[in-house]
Amino acid sequence: MQFDLSAVETATLVFIGTLMFALVLTVFVMTASFAAMVLVGVGRLAWLIAANILLGLVHGINHAWDRLVHHAARVELPGGSAGDFVGDIAAEIMGQSAPSTGTYPRVVLRDS
Repeated sequence: MQFDLSAVETATLVFIGTLMFALVLTVFVMTASFAAMVLVGVGRLAWLIAANILLGLVHGINHAWDRLVHHAARVELPGGSAGDFVGDIAAEIMGQSAPSTGTYPRVVLRDS
């Protein structure tokens, strides 16, 4: 049995062509939306990985700094406390001895 397209009306052919065009557009839009969802998911995953790595680095640096500071606070310097040692060094650098307020040398302010 042979199918003769000349027996089909023009309106029917236009209708079938419109449905085929709509099917092609639908497949294109569905493919594009799926690709967009995949790209957004991959981007979000990459962002989460990068953010967690940076957050881990910051927490690691803060933890290491806290350990360093606590270790430095427990260190005993020869000849007295750390505050006296720092005050002596500051006085030597300035070229004169100055009364001390503990750790920091006292600064005298004068009107010019």
